[in-house]
Amino acid sequence: MGEPPSCPPGAVPVKAYRVAVYTRMSRDDERDGLGVARQREDCERLADLRGWDVAKVYEDNDVSAFKRNVRRPEFELMLSDLAAGLIDGVVAYDLDRLARQPKDLERLIDLYDAHARRLFATVTNDVNLATPDGRTMARVMVAFANKSSHDASRRIQRKHLELARQGKSSGGPAPFGWLKGGLKLDPEAVEHIRAAQKQLLAGVRIGTIRSDWQRRGVAHPRRGTTRLPHHLVEQMLTNPRLCGYRTYKGEVLFEEDGQPVIGEWEVINTVEEWEAVCAVVAERKRKYPGRSLARKYLLSGIARCGLCHSKIRGHVNSRRKPGSDSAAFKYQCSSTNGGCGKVARVGEPVDEFVISLVLAEQRQRAAVSAVAPADQWPGADELVGVEADIVELTQAAKAKEITVSTLLQLLPDLERRRDELKLERGRFNKQRHQAESLSADIDEDFRSLPIERQQALILHSLSAVLIHPVGRGRRKFDPSLIEPVWR
Repeated sequence: MGEPPSCPPGAVPVKAYRVAVYTRMSRDDERDGLGVARQREDCERLADLRGWDVAKVYEDNDVSAFKRNVRRPEFELMLSDLAAGLIDGVVAYDLDRLARQPKDLERLIDLYDAHARRLFATVTNDVNLATPDGRTMARVMVAFANKSSHDASRRIQRKHLELARQGKSSGGPAPFGWLKGGLKLDPEAVEHIRAAQKQLLAGVRIGTIRSDWQRRGVAHPRRGTTRLPHHLVEQMLTNPRLCGYRTYKGEVLFEEDGQPVIGEWEVINTVEEWEAVCAVVAERKRKYPGRSLARKYLLSGIARCGLCHSKIRGHVNSRRKPGSDSAAFKYQCSSTNGGCGKVARVGEPVDEFVISLVLAEQRQRAAVSAVAPADQWPGADELVGVEADIVELTQAAKAKEITVSTLLQLLPDLERRRDELKLERGRFNKQRHQAESLSADIDEDFRSLPIERQQALILHSLSAVLIHPVGRGRRKFDPSLIEPVWR
């Protein structure tokens, strides 16, 4: 092992060597950290025997060193500190805790090449990165560890595929919505999911739902109550598992007859409900690719200038003094966005006036007409027929009644039409659920709803709001200058 440089007889060392302890576990399903704790104890004992001080423990728990797309934050920090000279060496339980990819080992070796007196030790073997022979041995060991990971990954994938075809879970932590084991529903999580899906169908953004979940401490099975990324919340609300579909590598798995494989767990959504939610998410992505849909003011994008008819957006009132009674925001026609710049109006009274108009109209509509029963999707019979044709063709090919070549010529068009019909069914269900949600929210406290929900209710009744100029001088709010354009 790399030992400290020798001192003259009787001399007092001027420096105590400070080393890093690195610990890592690929899987910690229980999230108790016992595996890395055992590694830390053994590494600290070894450092103590060598007379080295442990400067810092770098811990990557539940993090793979084999997967190329996984970043190990503590490993990266350790390399940075080693390069900066903040630590004099590394102690790990085993070499494969540090690296299972040759490129990671080479990055570590480069740092030892740059400084001949750096220290290195592992609990389980006698490999020293400070010597040429030790580096060669380390390269061989990591190469074998990499092959072992490849072999294990191949076996695990084969096992997971077999379990998926049987509709069984692959183990690991239960997904959000299910209790430990992944079969029985978690009532509290189910309530969160269904409420969020209802909001999504009503026009609320995933970002708003995500912020609300984080504020209330909604926990993810693997991340706990830490920050929830946008894509993870989206996946939690559109997971095919919600309606019982079994997936493999992120895709719905199908039986030989073309029907989805159904899992053995309790479901949260019907297929129709799940398709409606997925249709909302897909539609918003297609309509606004890569664009933030956040709107801070109620009538932003709905209000239009009464002179040039350009869209008007809300703006903070820059002239307002802190603690004053002046307006907090205003609706302003902006010349920088192609407008005339001649119309501006204090925002609060305009919002209140429009809200009162919309709620009165919707209550009147609900009073004079009963809610019509939901129509059946018109493409249901065609979808049943197309799926039956796919099954018939597949069985005919198995029975040698038609050739595989004929099957492959006829099947793609049928599968394409089946997918198109399912997408149409999702859109139909989305519109039906949105209509039901709109009628259900008429009597709710409008101001307690998220901004997207408020805008959806307004757009259900109005296509635009024209704001006309008031002329010179300060005047009281005049409702006649606010012109609603009813649908």
